[in-house]
Amino acid sequence: MRALKPTTKPKTKPEAGTMTKTNTAAYAEPMPRPDAPQPDAASHGYPVDLANVTKTYGAPKPSGANTGPAGSVLTPGLRALDDVSLRIEPGEAVALVGPSGSGKSTLLHLIGAMDTADVGSGRIAVGQRDLADLNQRRLAEYRRTVGFVFQRFHLLPALTAADNVIAPVLPYRTNYNKRGRARELLAAVGLGGREGSLPSQLSGGQQQRVAIARALINRPGILLADEPTGALDQATGAEVMDLLLGLRAEYGLTLLLATHDPAVAERCDRSIKLSDGRLIDEHRGEP
Repeated sequence: MRALKPTTKPKTKPEAGTMTKTNTAAYAEPMPRPDAPQPDAASHGYPVDLANVTKTYGAPKPSGANTGPAGSVLTPGLRALDDVSLRIEPGEAVALVGPSGSGKSTLLHLIGAMDTADVGSGRIAVGQRDLADLNQRRLAEYRRTVGFVFQRFHLLPALTAADNVIAPVLPYRTNYNKRGRARELLAAVGLGGREGSLPSQLSGGQQQRVAIARALINRPGILLADEPTGALDQATGAEVMDLLLGLRAEYGLTLLLATHDPAVAERCDRSIKLSDGRLIDEHRGEP
């Protein structure tokens, strides 16, 4: 008598625009809340301390070109930040204002460890971390506790909304259900039911909401937003600002954003004006 071959289920092709599950066990793990704090995050976000921080583009570097934020070419020796000292309280919403080239984006990039200050120029501490004390591996770990939102949404066009949200954590093992958290975050930003939509099927405001959800996938203690309403019309920009402030309160975040819009700055707890790399003024926003 011939031995019977074991039956197998036919393989099915994944839907277009979705990523396949490579580790079924990872999706079966219990999912903690997206706002569960990082080990050194207070329940209301990270505090930020800068003391006498200077950033000069064109200063000697081990390697690489002299480029500023977004790859802009800078004059050798240009001082983008000049002896900046700043304290941001946990959970505070702070707007950085000033003309183009005043140092707003550079300041965000230093706090997010996307760039480094001049050697010996001062101290940057976020939460319990002094960034100057971190090696490359620790800096990479730190960056995963920071949420970034940019003026341009930087969504991957071939991926769905849910998969764009998951993309930052795709290479890493997590203790939560990635797809479940993406659904939860998309619902939190008002896109419940649009998980399978491609960026081309979403409006500009909806794409920015996906980008905000993506920034929250790692449960950050601080959210850094560089002109988050700059590519949107006034009404949509106001909606995105409503969303950022609401998420700040709901998930316990410190919010630091750069903006040219006085209406956006006025809605923050505090606005700080920069000019030629220096902090020159600040005032409290409307309650």
